[in-house]
Amino acid sequence: MKLRLLVTCAALAAATSALAAPRGLTIEDLASMDRAGSPALSPDAARVVYTVRSTNLEKNRGNTQLWMIDLRAATPVPQQLTSHDASASDPEWSASGDAVYFLSGRSGSPQVWRLPVNGGEAVRVTDLPVDVDSFHVSPKGDRLAVTLAVFRDCADLACTKQRTDDKPKASGKVYDQMFVRHWDTWADGRRNVLYSVPLVNGMATQAVSLSGTLDGDITSKPFGDRGEYTFSPDGQRIVFSVRVAGRSESWSTNFDLYDVPAAGGAAPRNLTADNPAWDTRPQFSPDGKTLAYLAMRRPGFEADRFYLILQDVASGKKRVLAESWDRSIADYRWRADGKALLANADDLGNHRLFSLDVASGKVSALTGKGYVAEFDVRRDTVVMARNSLADGAQLYKLKAGATSEQQATPLTQLNAARLADVKMGEYEQFSFQGANGATVYGHVMKPWNAQPGRKYPVAFLVHGGPQGSFGNAWSYRWNPQVYAGAGYATVFIDFHGSTGYGQAFTDAISKDWGGKPLEDLQKGLAAAGEKYPWLDVSNACALGASYGGYMMNWIQGRWSDGFKCIVNHDGVFDQRGMAYATEELWFTEWENGGTYYDNPEGYEKFNPVHYVNNWKTPMLVVQGDLDFRIPTSQGLAAFAALQRRGIESRLLVFPDENHWVLKPANSILWHHTVIDWLNEHLQK
Repeated sequence: MKLRLLVTCAALAAATSALAAPRGLTIEDLASMDRAGSPALSPDAARVVYTVRSTNLEKNRGNTQLWMIDLRAATPVPQQLTSHDASASDPEWSASGDAVYFLSGRSGSPQVWRLPVNGGEAVRVTDLPVDVDSFHVSPKGDRLAVTLAVFRDCADLACTKQRTDDKPKASGKVYDQMFVRHWDTWADGRRNVLYSVPLVNGMATQAVSLSGTLDGDITSKPFGDRGEYTFSPDGQRIVFSVRVAGRSESWSTNFDLYDVPAAGGAAPRNLTADNPAWDTRPQFSPDGKTLAYLAMRRPGFEADRFYLILQDVASGKKRVLAESWDRSIADYRWRADGKALLANADDLGNHRLFSLDVASGKVSALTGKGYVAEFDVRRDTVVMARNSLADGAQLYKLKAGATSEQQATPLTQLNAARLADVKMGEYEQFSFQGANGATVYGHVMKPWNAQPGRKYPVAFLVHGGPQGSFGNAWSYRWNPQVYAGAGYATVFIDFHGSTGYGQAFTDAISKDWGGKPLEDLQKGLAAAGEKYPWLDVSNACALGASYGGYMMNWIQGRWSDGFKCIVNHDGVFDQRGMAYATEELWFTEWENGGTYYDNPEGYEKFNPVHYVNNWKTPMLVVQGDLDFRIPTSQGLAAFAALQRRGIESRLLVFPDENHWVLKPANSILWHHTVIDWLNEHLQK
C-alpha cells in the first residue's frame, strides 16, 4: 500500500484567487467537484476513514476512493488509502482498528475487501458468485453480514448467478403482483436477502441465509442501506428491518424489526409486530442492554415523523425518547457512554446535529446553520460531513459533549484550489406570514456579481417531495449557486408540507397539494420582493421537479400571470394517470385520501389537467425515461398540451436517466438547457 499525501495549496489558492478575476459558479464547476462522505472513526477515535468521489468528465462517470486522516496529528493531513479504476466505498473498521473493510468491484464484481491501514495491500475477503450490495463486520471480527440479490427458489448462490447470466430468447416478462417495476428498474424476480458469512483466517466461507422464509428485501428498495441491520455488541445476534412482500407490498409501509442469531439456524423473531407502520434503523447500546430504532406511527404515510424508540432487550419494554421534540430523525448514533444519542434532523431550513439525553429526553443542538449529512461517533469524538448553500460537504471534528458548533474543527478543504476564483452568491433566510397566518420560511440568494442599487431577474425554485426542504444545503442537482453564477437571483420557499417545522406543518400538504402550498409560494415571492429591493419579481421564471414539477403544471393553470417562463422536470400532469401508473401506490393513496376508485374527488380537486385552458406561459418540460415514479407519459402529456395550445415550449428527454439526472454529461446538458431557457425569457 502506498499512502498518498494530499497536497494542500492554501497559499497557492489564495495567490491564484488574487490574480484571477472573480467569477460565478458554473455547472462544469459543480459537476467536477470532489465530494466527501461516509466518515468512519477507528475504535480508538484516533483516525477517520472517509470517501471522496471525483468525477471524470471525459469518461462521464464518477470514481470513489478511500481517504484517511490521523486526528492525533498537530496538523491533520488527509492521506489517500486506495487508488483504482474501480471505486472503493462503504468503509468499516475492524474491531482491533488495524484494518478497514470496504466494497469494491475491482475483481469484476462488488465484493468485500480488507486493507491494513499500517501497510500492505488490500485483500479480497469475499468471493461470492453474486454481487455484495452491503455489509457489516461483526464486532468480534469472526463473520460478516452481507446482503445479496438472489432468486429465492434457488438452492444456492451459483444458481442465481447462472440464472442471471442466462439470456432467454423470449423477452417477455410475466407478473402476478406488484411491484412490476420500482424507481428505475423492472422486477426480475430477485430479492435482497441477508446472509451471515463466517470468516476463517480472515477469509469468507459459506454464506448462510438469515432471512428465513421472510419474502422481503433486506436492504429495502430502492434506497435502503446497511443502516437497516446491525450486530449486537457481542456479535451473537443481528436485528434487521424488512417489509414482508406480497400483494400489498406496493401500497404498504409496514416495515418490522426482526431478531435472528448471527450464525443462523433459527427463524427470525418479529420485535415490532405491534406497530403496523415503519420500523427501521436498529442500533444496540454499547452495553447491549438497549435496542434503539426509528418508528413511524401511521401506516401508509412515508413522511410521518420518525420517533426514536428505546427497547429494553431483556424485558422487551419500549419507550419513546424525546417524544415532545417535534422533529423527524434521519439517522442517529449511540454515544460511547450510552448516556446519550446523537441524531440529525431537519430544523427550520437546516439539517442539524442534536444530542438526546437517554435519562431525561432533553434535546440539545450541537450544530447551527448548514446540513449535517453523515456523521460517526467514537469515544468522545464526532466527525461529521457538513455542507451549506456556500460549500459542498467538508469533514469537521467535534467533541461528543460539545455545546456549540464553534468547537467544530475543519478537517478537509476539498475543492479549495478548483474554486479559488469563484465568488459564491450571498444568501439569507427570511420569514413571512403564509397560509392560515402561519410563519413560513424561505431563502433568497444574490447573483455572484450583485451590485448595489440594481435589480436582478429571479429563478423561483420549488422543492419536491413534497415533504422535503429547500434550505441551507448544497445540492448537485438543484443548486441555487448555479443560478447565482449565471447572474440570477433565487428565491426558494419551504411551503406547508416542508420538513423541519413540526409534523403538523409537514402533514398540512396531504390532500391539499394545490391549496396552502400555492398560497405560501405566492405570498413568499411577494414578501421577498418587498423585503429585498434587488429582486425583480416581475421578471421571474418558476422551476421545479417531482412535486415541484406538479406545482409548475398547477401554476400554469392557477397563477398564469406570475412568471415569464416555467421549467417542469418530471412533474405530475394528470393525477388520475399518476394514481394508476406510479409504482409506490401508498404515496398517491395517502396524499389524495385513498384509492382513485374510492375517492376520485380527492385526486381531481387539485388536478392540473383540468386547467389547461388557462395555460399560456412558455414552458420547458424535462423527463427521464427511466422515471417509474412519475412516468414519461406525464411529461409527454404536458408537452402535448403546450404544443396543441400553441404555447412556446421545449422538451428535453433523457432515455438513460430516472427521476434524477445523475450522469455528469447529462447534468451539464440539463443545466445549460435550463439556463438557456431562462436567458431567452428573462434577458429580453
